[in-house]
Amino acid sequence: MAQDSSLPGFWDTRYRGGVVPWDAAGVPPHLKSWLQAQKAALRVLIPGCGTGYEVRAFAAHGHDVLAIEFADAAIEAAQRELGALSERVVKADFFVFEAAPFDVIYERAFMCALPRRLWPQWAARVAQLVRPGGELAGFFYFDDNERGPPFGISPARLDELLGPRFERIEDAAIAPNESIAVFQGKERWQVWRRRL
Repeated sequence: MAQDSSLPGFWDTRYRGGVVPWDAAGVPPHLKSWLQAQKAALRVLIPGCGTGYEVRAFAAHGHDVLAIEFADAAIEAAQRELGALSERVVKADFFVFEAAPFDVIYERAFMCALPRRLWPQWAARVAQLVRPGGELAGFFYFDDNERGPPFGISPARLDELLGPRFERIEDAAIAPNESIAVFQGKERWQVWRRRL
């Protein structure tokens, strides 16, 4: 079994074995509220989309959403879940994927799935893929446990990674009944605006 969460085989093994404790089986309430507040159609990227529930939510609100995933088993799960919207999920590696900048990158269990050694590359890549004035919006897992995934981050480390290129404009705790067990009490909804 692959033990490096930066490799597709790690995730293929988990999806095929049904070991998916991060799968919320739906769309989180904070995302629903954020979507309702958006006034214009946005070009959205969802990296590491997993089963892809949020793809449907973004599309239902009129957004041009693209989801990327690099594990075949996750892509298959998303395609089963999304039906007619399955063409919005493509196989791609976030770190080399080429695209015009997006208005929004949605974060849900992608960053915390990456080994910590990749976080500086993740932050730089997010900055490349979000247009100036655009947003990184989603859920961030705060924990000091060395084991993972999920790999928790400290607020100071997240500020260090994103602060040079982004400004945090929203920060809200997630109620225990709105979180899945693996993240319970340790995740926050945040929106970071790309500096001009």
